[in-house]
Order: sequence, then structure tokens, then C-alpha cells
Amino acid sequence: MEQNDPLSLFRRAGAYLEGHFRLSSGLHSPGYMQSALVLQHPRDAAALGSALASRLKELRPDVVLSPALGGIIIGYEVARALGVRSIFVERSAPPAAALGLRRGFALFPGERVLVVEDVFTTGGSTRETLEVARAAGAEVVGAAAIVDRSGGTIVFGVPYHALITMAIRAYEPGECPQCAKGVPVVTPGSRPA
Repeated sequence: MEQNDPLSLFRRAGAYLEGHFRLSSGLHSPGYMQSALVLQHPRDAAALGSALASRLKELRPDVVLSPALGGIIIGYEVARALGVRSIFVERSAPPAAALGLRRGFALFPGERVLVVEDVFTTGGSTRETLEVARAAGAEVVGAAAIVDRSGGTIVFGVPYHALITMAIRAYEPGECPQCAKGVPVVTPGSRPA
């Protein structure tokens, strides 16, 4: 699958949105990639998972670990294509709201972990997920996403891959040109504003 193929899935599903958005990181952006609109279709989710898996199989992971909520479906599809198990981390109850393993999921010392996310923006959730794996004594072998909206500028300290790489600007709220123009902001993500 070439980069234009996954991007065409996003466009066809109405998942590449333009406007004024508050991202889960708190940043504001004129563009939003709503991967859930693509991943709701099993055929598309399987195709994206297989495409990522084909680029990552040389990493030989034992398990795919994804941050909830956005990474769960694509993480499962990548794991399915690789023939390994799929688990996820999720946020604990406030005020801590730290990502962690719950629901009986566990990682084991030396287990080879591939972290899979739907969209990289700042890399914050992915870095937190990497740290959960390392804290369990697992070996992080790489990270992957359907979309890297940083234009390829994120650094994780492990090999990483994205099917779509594009530079979609993100701004601190006080520096956002759309806020300065008074354009109302929309929060489409899985985390409340």
C-alpha cells in the first residue's frame, strides 16, 4: 500500500477534516485525521494493519502494545497480520490519568514490544506507552502509526514507521491564528477538552 492509498481511505471516509480543532495534546490545528472513521470499516482496518505489518515484520515483535483509545483497532490489526498478541494501555482515573496496563494485561521482561498508534502528532501518548513497556522490563523494538502528522520530525529513540507522513501544523492555543481570528474550536478526539 502506497502513501496515497491510505490517504485516499481517509478522504473517502471524510476522515481528513479541515477547520479549527483542539487536539488531545491540547494543541490547536487547522487539520484533523479522524482515524476512527476509516477503522470502523473492517476491510480498511485490515488493509492498513497488513500494510503496517509488512513494513515492520523484520522487528520480530512478540506483542503489539497500543494506547487507548485510538490505537486499539489498528494495533489489533497489525498484531493479527504479524500473528502476535495485541494489548493496550489506558489512562487511570483522574487526577493521575497516567497510561498503564489494566484488565489483566501484562508484559514480561525481555518481551519484544511494538507500539502501534493511529496518529502521531507530538508523540506524547506513544512515548508514555513506550515507557510503560520499558518499566515492565520489555524490549521496545519500534513504533508505528497510520499517520505521522509531524512531517517525520518526531524522535522516539526506536525505529518508527507511518503509512502517511504529512506536516499538519499544530499551535499552542495562545499562538493559534484561528483563535486570534475568533474561529470557534472543535474537540473531535477521544479525550475531553
